[in-house]
Amino acid sequence: MALPRRLVSGVAAAAVLATGLFAADHASAQSIIRDTEVESIIREWSDPVLDAMGLEPDDVTILLINDPTLNAFATRGQIMGFHTGLILETDNPGQLLGVIAHEAGHIKNRHTLRDGASDAGMQPFLVSMALGALAIAAGAPDAGAALLGSSGYFGTIGALQYMQSQEGEADLTGAQALDRAGLSARGLVEFFEEFRAQEVFSDARRYPYFRSHPLSSRRIENLRRPVENLPNYNAAEPEHWAGQHALMLAKIDAFLNPPTQTFRTYRESDTSLPARYARAIAWYRQGETQRAVDAVDALIEEDPENPYYWELKGQILFEAGSPAAAVPAHTRAVELMPEDAPLLRINLAHALIETHDETVLDRAITELRRATIDEPNNPMAWRLMSQAYSTLGMEGEARLASAEFHFSVGQQRQATQFALRARDMLDPGSVEWRRAVDIVLASGARPEDLDDLDRRQSERPRSLYEEVTARRLSHTPAHQH
Repeated sequence: MALPRRLVSGVAAAAVLATGLFAADHASAQSIIRDTEVESIIREWSDPVLDAMGLEPDDVTILLINDPTLNAFATRGQIMGFHTGLILETDNPGQLLGVIAHEAGHIKNRHTLRDGASDAGMQPFLVSMALGALAIAAGAPDAGAALLGSSGYFGTIGALQYMQSQEGEADLTGAQALDRAGLSARGLVEFFEEFRAQEVFSDARRYPYFRSHPLSSRRIENLRRPVENLPNYNAAEPEHWAGQHALMLAKIDAFLNPPTQTFRTYRESDTSLPARYARAIAWYRQGETQRAVDAVDALIEEDPENPYYWELKGQILFEAGSPAAAVPAHTRAVELMPEDAPLLRINLAHALIETHDETVLDRAITELRRATIDEPNNPMAWRLMSQAYSTLGMEGEARLASAEFHFSVGQQRQATQFALRARDMLDPGSVEWRRAVDIVLASGARPEDLDDLDRRQSERPRSLYEEVTARRLSHTPAHQH
């Protein structure tokens, strides 16, 4: 998704299980969610503001956190996180973009976060769930065991605290960047105005965002005056932004809230696009597969070039237990968005693998390789690649992919073990062999250590398994030995 300017970039464990948001009733802990469509919208809005602030958009990681509370944060490594609860509380694109600009202001000003921020910066290994990951968990129970717990990280994030002076600086930095990007900073003031009453609440009753970002009437007034004097204060947002905002809220609401709540919010009498989109997702989550597919087909008929409708159709069919039927839909999604959409390729590859048709595994591997070019630290891509190679009997490549998986989630010991096994099974000097060596060396091992290992291995008798492996690698028939 949105790569190279992706939402999750440089975070080692963006463990994507599918592209879409994960249903709230199946995710008891905080988690990162990934969705190509939502990420694309947020990046379209925020990249020009980050650029105007003097930040390199490619270097800024934006995380979407599956949490109903109103909160956001910025921490070390140019990482910003936004809770879905905050996104759903915004009334318009300007308010959400205003908060994004404010958090980016903390990054730009190099504000020091108190109460354990340094510890948070040292733990970038986050659990990433995706919308609709249920079927994946059902079809691949081992995947769950590989995910890293994130409670410690998120607990630390919850303890971050800015100083009042830093808040004012971030406000102005964000407002000025919005103006330089040709946008109004009015939304930031509106957002704060909406929650002005927070200053009179105790910490126990105050929204998490305003516990870590102290809000006061004085701060709002100190922001309002300079914002009203900015040249672009009355500038209108691009016309299509309002529709994108409504669609984004509908999608998040439908995936993360119970279907019954979605049906109350988006009633049958509402024929708007966001409402029909939300109801299609709610029917899918409620298990009404055919009704959901029919609703998505109606959307596709209106806009056949929309890759996200095809993606949703593929997801519905896949999770209904029909991976073969899902392949054409996921294929069309990739065709319509061939660049900057690794999550779509992972979805397609997963559907291909789950058909259990070995003739399509090469195609699945090709899609996964393309995905890992854009997201080299995507654990799901590496896990699926290992599965595909193993089915094809390419054990060296399978072990290397397993090493990449463990490396991507920060499990260096396991990564080294798999890389050492892969190294013994791959052609010496090949690209794959060199990558296995790189993973081993990343553990702190020296080239001399590998030489010593090779020497010791050469001095001991080889097992029957090693003999067979050696013959296979040399492509020499056994009768010639």
